[in-house]
Amino acid sequence: MGLPSPTRSKILAENVYEGMFILDANRFGRDAEAVSGQISEMIQDAGGKMLVSRLWQERRLAYPIGGQRKGAYWLAYFRLDTNRLAAIRRQCRLTDTILRVLFLKVDPRIVDALVAHAQVGSSDGSERKEEADDQGAKDTTAEKAEPVAVADKADDREA
Repeated sequence: MGLPSPTRSKILAENVYEGMFILDANRFGRDAEAVSGQISEMIQDAGGKMLVSRLWQERRLAYPIGGQRKGAYWLAYFRLDTNRLAAIRRQCRLTDTILRVLFLKVDPRIVDALVAHAQVGSSDGSERKEEADDQGAKDTTAEKAEPVAVADKADDREA
């Protein structure tokens, strides 16, 4: 058994991540494409590949973050080298439109199912309603889950 090839080790170093971004709802409402485009741009600049990215929902936050009471929750699945995740976290802290962020490493066995589910959620409402009617209520429990505000920034406390 020889040493792993450079190509194989590169593939093993890349993981799929789920990113939940809480965006400033005011800025998102004014220019949704530009604000959400910043996320894709950050990931691509870090050498990652966006698999799917969509608005999850807009809602009132559990507590104010940086003076904001409402946030737009943006869901993204992307493939990225593990060593580059810290650079994206830093960039998120520096970007004014991103209030909070949470990254989760996705188990490779369920990547395809999660990405497919996120793509269905990003289609227009008529297709989504038809699929929900066909599948019944068993698959809609994930969509009914209440999101929670996640903390990744420790510098939001005002002195």
